[in-house]
Amino acid sequence: MNLQTIIQLQPNQHHQIDYNSKVLLLGSCFSEHIGETFEYFKFQNLQNPFGILFHPLAIENVIINAINEKTYTSEDVFFHNEQWHCFDAHSRLSTTSESELLQNLNSKIKSTHQFLKEASHVIMTLGTAWAYRSKASNVFVANCHKIPQKQFSKELLSVEKIKGSLRTM
Repeated sequence: MNLQTIIQLQPNQHHQIDYNSKVLLLGSCFSEHIGETFEYFKFQNLQNPFGILFHPLAIENVIINAINEKTYTSEDVFFHNEQWHCFDAHSRLSTTSESELLQNLNSKIKSTHQFLKEASHVIMTLGTAWAYRSKASNVFVANCHKIPQKQFSKELLSVEKIKGSLRTM
């Protein structure tokens, strides 16, 4: 019994990744694993500047913010459990200093903007179709930062919503 389907793939000679490529990786932890391999072999890459992002709307938000060179302000961050956080970013960017977080977010926006302009390849790995929307702002968040669940609504993104997000990206 054969439990796999073998698909013969022909290599694409026009878009292969080589040492001249600049690869932007965004998304789930799988993009980090790919990025670690790129790092090991010394490829030019930028991986998850805003941390791990699981659903497509979070990735789309980072790309749009980077293209538009968003400037993060005090209105974009909040203090919870002795740390400053941003709903657009993974908790690994969180810090005890509001100004440090804002400086880091704005620095990452600039570096992502610049890298996007020069990127030869963009790899996006989606982790889930589930997304959380803040009840206070009615905006989808990339990370809930251990805020009580009652402050969010959990939504399953439709196939059409995901396709639309991917087209926007």
